[in-house]
Amino acid sequence: MTHLALHLVVDDPQAAAEWYSAVLGARQTSRVDLPDGRPLTVELRLGDTVLAVAGEMPAAGNRTPRSLGGSPTAFHLPVPDVDAAWHRALAAGATEVEPPHDAFWGDRTAQVLDPSGHRWAFDQHLRDVPPDELAAHVAAMFA
Repeated sequence: MTHLALHLVVDDPQAAAEWYSAVLGARQTSRVDLPDGRPLTVELRLGDTVLAVAGEMPAAGNRTPRSLGGSPTAFHLPVPDVDAAWHRALAAGATEVEPPHDAFWGDRTAQVLDPSGHRWAFDQHLRDVPPDELAAHVAAMFA
């Protein structure tokens, strides 16, 4: 798998860094401050992924999904307990998109929007689904 670093535009970099730490288990690795002490960028580690957060700069085209009216992207994060991750996110101010449920592809999954509007899916693998069972379910859904 290719290593990919994410740079997310958020409403408040400090609050976002705290949210990602408390909810997703990220840890801060570095920070670049503006002259007034506010963070320009906070870099975090989420597993082996670099997750940098920075505030909006509309003049440079950097906007949050919330200010753009949404995002077509969902970040999928494997977790040991989808229900616990989902409840933790909601308690920390996330917006529910999809409650925890067992999906036909073999995962327990749930989705939330973080406070800046980024979509996060929590996934917990439950079972391997045979290709014929998966194909039959998809065919029934789109029949």
